Amino acid sequence: MKTQRDRQRLFSFEFFPPRTQEGAEKLRLVRRELAALKPAFMSCTFGAGGSTQEGTLRTIREIHDEGQSAAPHISCIGSRRESIAQLLDQYRELGIRRLVCLRGDLPSGMAVAGEFRYAADLVSFVRSRTGDWFHIEVAAYPEFHPQARRPADDLAHFKAKIEAGANSAITQYFYNADAYVQFVESAESLGIDVPVVPGIMPINNFSQLARFSDACGAEIPRWIRLRLESFGDDTASIKAFGLDVVTGLCERLLGLGAPGLHFYTLNQAGPTATIWRRLGIER
Repeated sequence: MKTQRDRQRLFSFEFFPPRTQEGAEKLRLVRRELAALKPAFMSCTFGAGGSTQEGTLRTIREIHDEGQSAAPHISCIGSRRESIAQLLDQYRELGIRRLVCLRGDLPSGMAVAGEFRYAADLVSFVRSRTGDWFHIEVAAYPEFHPQARRPADDLAHFKAKIEAGANSAITQYFYNADAYVQFVESAESLGIDVPVVPGIMPINNFSQLARFSDACGAEIPRWIRLRLESFGDDTASIKAFGLDVVTGLCERLLGLGAPGLHFYTLNQAGPTATIWRRLGIER
């Protein structure tokens, strides 16, 4: 991973827009706790077809007003060029300088994908509309996108996003460090030379993790799955084991030269903050 080892390391957190006032208040407390760790940026997800667009914009405004670098997600499936252009203008007016550009999934019941088919199309549109204003993050899939027919097809889509103007990538979460190494080395062999930051999912709830993983194609290694299943309803053991597994994964990734870590917090501070402190991360 020669293109990764010498890069500046960036550590970041991801949230989803809360749907209730109670959730918004809880997230403010979570952000306050995690802000003390001084991440490079905080991102906020965006529902397919703009289903959480207002919540994303509101959350990004709050993060920005709190003095943090904010990175809104934009997904293009089900979206129109006009609506994306308006959103880009709003973020520029706020002074936002980083975007996470994704394809997204087609919402249930929606028959057409909209005016963008792939994330590369969205990246190209952002560049044509805003030039170099935004640092653009895109997604990478070490265990390959669940809809990819072949690994080579997935790598080709990744390369297209970089060639369209993306600056760096954040991966889907995984628990197999070898998959990340193999993906990065395969990308390097295609001439791709951008930071590929591992996405990290703390293990706090096994049934929730299994549901997420089945939906997105992220593999839970058999030894991890069986150990988690063996704990049954013993949440304390699940959390303790999860902290050990994910901390060990992060230590190995950083030792291999990964250019940072991006934590999928699920709007919780505890697991991420504990792993962060165990790793001794300092800004």
